[in-house]
Amino acid sequence: MRISVGMDVAKAIHWACAVDEAGRTLLDRAVENTPEGIASFAADLRALGGEPVIGLDVVGSFAHFLGASLLAEGFRLVHAPGIAVNRAGQGFAGGERKSDPRDARTIADLVRTRDLRPILPDDETVTAIRLKVGRRRDLIQEQTRRICRLRALLSSIHPGLERDLDVTCKGPLVLLTRYVTPAEIRQAGKRRIKAHLARTPHVQGAEALADHALATARAQMLAVPGEAAMAELVRELAIEALEARTKIARLDRDLAALLVVHPDGALIQSLPGMGAVLAAEFIACVGDIRRFPSADALASAAGLAPVIRQSGRKAGWRRTYGGDKALKRVFYQGAFCAVCRKDPLSKAFYDRKRREGKHHTQALIALARRRVTVLWTMIQRRQTYDPLIKAA
Repeated sequence: MRISVGMDVAKAIHWACAVDEAGRTLLDRAVENTPEGIASFAADLRALGGEPVIGLDVVGSFAHFLGASLLAEGFRLVHAPGIAVNRAGQGFAGGERKSDPRDARTIADLVRTRDLRPILPDDETVTAIRLKVGRRRDLIQEQTRRICRLRALLSSIHPGLERDLDVTCKGPLVLLTRYVTPAEIRQAGKRRIKAHLARTPHVQGAEALADHALATARAQMLAVPGEAAMAELVRELAIEALEARTKIARLDRDLAALLVVHPDGALIQSLPGMGAVLAAEFIACVGDIRRFPSADALASAAGLAPVIRQSGRKAGWRRTYGGDKALKRVFYQGAFCAVCRKDPLSKAFYDRKRREGKHHTQALIALARRRVTVLWTMIQRRQTYDPLIKAA
């Protein structure tokens, strides 16, 4: 007998509800997020007999310990997305009343009536990749906000310099750690600016950068109110941006080293356009690819599979807007890189779609969908990109 278990996951106390194949409640209790509490819950489940299938509404984060404990106990886990639980709960009587026991029962009913995606155990390499990819994503987002703030401040006191500098590069950031206002740059002169840039290794075009800074400083003789305070903030943001660049570069090296250990790392990177960062992001999103029984299932998870859309007399096929946005970005960015780097097969497929009347985004999405099938087949066959294409 199959037993469907729903668990509303929380930080301190989870709520579990188990139902049989007819929907009758067999177990309804709180579960403490401790080794003793989870072990007691596992013993109660085994006492029910049958084959329990446990649905979790959260994967990773504060649910990581619970998932690892249940997998270690030998239970089968599936994922019931939180939005699905929310929408399903609204369809029941009294659905506006939110409570942990009601959510657990809703998850149990979803496990009983739906074919949900399994949760498989991850090894140490996948866990490390997922953590480092998440940390890198946070640093990139913080760096984007930091650069935007730096540009806004710099344009307030020295707009000519803001227009001439690309503050996403290392050299301009090194310059702004000391020289910001027109008066500071004019007073320093070209020799001191070059000496300051030379103290930091791997700064390209120091002389040209000094010339541009001096030209913009000589073109502006006005000192705006609050210049000193804004310049100090610009210097702080430039120092933080350089530190973030160093952290991101270190994470990129760590991810490249982890991909060498991962069994699918070389296979994924052999696909044109899939560098170390995109390959690591793919592994972080997918984990064990056995979760997806087919390439279509993987495309559906990424929101790239066309689905029928019908309303009244209007019917047609369209691509879904849902799916994992991070996974969709991996395939879309990989397709874009493959076309830009003139991969012959990718470029030919893209050009054919453009000749069919599709605009740029549509052609790239079609190429991304094709690459889903290619990548899934590569991993299943344990073949790199070139042998796969020759055999196809």
